[in-house]
Amino acid sequence: MRQYRYVSHGLVVLIAVAISGYGAADLGLSVAARAGALSAQVPDDGGSLGNLAMGRDSVIIKPVSIPTSALPNRKAILYRVKDGDTLESISHTFGITLRELTWSNPGLRLPLKLGQPLDLPPMPGVVITVKPGDSPTSLASRYGVDPTDLLGFNSLRAEQLAPGMKLVVPVDPATGPNLPSGVAADPLYPGQLMCPIKGAPIIQKFGPTSFALEPPYGGYLHFHTGVDLLAGFGTPIVAAAGGRVTATGYADYFGMRVAITDSYGLVEIYAHMSLASTTVGQLIQQGQTLGFVGSTGLSIGAHLHLQLEVGGVPTDPGPLAGC
Repeated sequence: MRQYRYVSHGLVVLIAVAISGYGAADLGLSVAARAGALSAQVPDDGGSLGNLAMGRDSVIIKPVSIPTSALPNRKAILYRVKDGDTLESISHTFGITLRELTWSNPGLRLPLKLGQPLDLPPMPGVVITVKPGDSPTSLASRYGVDPTDLLGFNSLRAEQLAPGMKLVVPVDPATGPNLPSGVAADPLYPGQLMCPIKGAPIIQKFGPTSFALEPPYGGYLHFHTGVDLLAGFGTPIVAAAGGRVTATGYADYFGMRVAITDSYGLVEIYAHMSLASTTVGQLIQQGQTLGFVGSTGLSIGAHLHLQLEVGGVPTDPGPLAGC
């Protein structure tokens, strides 16, 4: 048996001929080439036509694609902050979301400092550091992925997992991460903040304001650090995103408030409540009730003040799904 190669446009066609009891002149062979077809009659002793070579006995194997470019890098990216960088500009440059950036850098505080190291995922997902006691199964459950996918993505075997390793977890943005309990953090609007009071109108937006009741912030005489949603006293308030309750009770002009550090590392504060129905440390899913609308703290009527903090700095929560 002989084998020959036909090379065209990065494809290699392996051809081996194995005919018993037939003259090659009885065999008609057609090979697709570019937009047309190439036909050849094979002589008894083998032969060639153009780049195509054949023996007298033949089996045709389908074309095999040969990669001509390097496979995408799946390693975590270590980036050092440059002059003028912001979280938004870094996210845009590397094609990741703000949530994926903060998620990959737990404990991140603003403002950014020149030369500050940041871990960035090379594609949608999160960069994690393996801790003592972590296993492929526990990590997979925590982030809502399959253990085989987690190991395969990082080219690891289970026994190679060790504390201190940096891994990239390829979390599906359509489903988002899990809570540590293994349930989906954001089952209603993955990767988005939902309206804590469905259909409620926003009566005051984020940013500088002429409303004298608001305290000074960021060099402005009056600045509103969140968004205000109008609702009647006692209306239930639900979590805009899933996470862990990190604070409850009275605080400054917030009055009765609940703070949640969500699964991406962002903090949502729900203020001016009449009553909180959660406790510190509790795991909360998106859409779960946290408390009820009130007018405690620096407030002149029943409403909810929702504040989003990124790296400890108040940030515009942007569109709220369902408001």
